[in-house]
Amino acid sequence: MTTVRELVESTAAVLGDHVQAQWLVEVAVSADHLDEVLDEDVTERMVAHLDSMVGRLRTGEPLQYVLGRWAFRHLDLFVDQRVLIPRPETEEVAGVAIEFAKLVKSDRTVIDLGTGSGAIGLSLATELPLDGTAVWMTDVSADALDVARANLAGIGRPARNVTMIESSWFDAVPAELQADVIVSNPPYIAAGSRNIERSVDDYEPAIALYSGTDGLGAIREIIEHAGRYLKPGGVLVLEIGFDQASAVRKLLVEYGFVDEEIRVDAFGQDRIAIGRWNSGTK
Repeated sequence: MTTVRELVESTAAVLGDHVQAQWLVEVAVSADHLDEVLDEDVTERMVAHLDSMVGRLRTGEPLQYVLGRWAFRHLDLFVDQRVLIPRPETEEVAGVAIEFAKLVKSDRTVIDLGTGSGAIGLSLATELPLDGTAVWMTDVSADALDVARANLAGIGRPARNVTMIESSWFDAVPAELQADVIVSNPPYIAAGSRNIERSVDDYEPAIALYSGTDGLGAIREIIEHAGRYLKPGGVLVLEIGFDQASAVRKLLVEYGFVDEEIRVDAFGQDRIAIGRWNSGTK
C-alpha cells in the first residue's frame, strides 16, 4: 500500500514542485489538513483522481482550475473555467472597496459589478459589519453566477446581506438603488493583445478578459453610468490595466467624478482607479 506521504513525494518528483504536489494530493485525498493524514494509506480512487489532476496540469491547465478552488483574502473559493482565476491584484481592489465602505458609519450599500466567482462581493459581505450592510452582485453570465452562488453558500450568516442578479453592468440594477461604493474588476484587455499568457487566453473566459479594441469598453460604460447609482460623495473603485491610468483618469473627470486617484498594486503597476461622485453633476 502507498501512504499519503509517499504519494506527495512521488508527485513532487513528477512535477518538480513540492508545494503544488501537496495541494493536489490534499484535494485527491479530500483532506482539510494534509499533515494529519500523511501516514494513512491511499485508495485506488484517490490515486486515479490525482493522476487526472496531474495530467490536466501538465497539459497547461491552470493550477487553480485543476484544484477547483483558490484562496482570496479570507475566503476559500470554488473556481472553474466559467470564471476568472482570483488574483492578488484583485484582492487589493477588494481591500480598497472595503476601506471606503467601512468609512460609512450608518447603513451601507455596495455594488460589485461583474462579480465572476464572487470574490470581491463576498469579501465585502464577510469583512464588513453584519448589521447594516447590503451587497449587490451582478454578472451577465448565468454560468458565472452559478459559481458565485456556490461560493455564497459557504460564507454563513453574511450571505443574508447579499443579492445576486443577472445583469450586463447596470442594466438590471434597480433604478432606485443608491450605493456608497461601486466596485468592479471588469474586462480590460484589448482584443488581440499580445500581453497575455497563453494559459489565460486558452482557459479563462474571454468575456471576462477582453473589452474592445482599446480594452476600455467596459470601463467606459461603467464610468458613464455609475453616477446614477452612487450616493452623493459615493466612491467608484475599478481594477484597470497597467497602461490605462491616464485614459481612465480622463474618463472619470469627463463623467463627473472628482478626487480621482490611481493606486499601484504590490507589483508597482498602476492598477486601482478611484473616483468620488460629484453629485452636482447628476
